[in-house]
Amino acid sequence: MSRLLNDALRSTLPKLRQQEHSKDPTVHAVFFFPGNGWKWFVTEGELNGDDFTFFGYVIGFEAEFGYFSLSELEDVNIHGIKVERVEDFTPTPLRNAVRDAQ
Repeated sequence: MSRLLNDALRSTLPKLRQQEHSKDPTVHAVFFFPGNGWKWFVTEGELNGDDFTFFGYVIGFEAEFGYFSLSELEDVNIHGIKVERVEDFTPTPLRNAVRDAQ
C-alpha cells in the first residue's frame, strides 16, 4: 500500500475524464511538497499498468491542470523530504480547496 494512495482514496476517486465537463471539479485529495510549496489537487485517477495516473490542478512553477503519476510523486526525495498527503482532507470543490490552501 502506498503512503499517498490508500484504499479509501483509490475506491472513491473518479476515473480519468469523469469530471472533465465540470467548471469546478471536486478535489478528492491534496498532495504537497514541504520543501518548495508545490501542491497537487487531485480530481481524478485510475490504475495505468503498474502505476496510478492522477489528474488535477497543480500549483508549482505555474498553476495548471495536468496529469501526474503516483510513482513520480513517490520518487521525490530531497534530503529526506518527500511529497505528503493532507490526511484530514474532505472532498470539496476546486475553488474552495485552492482558496483554503493559500
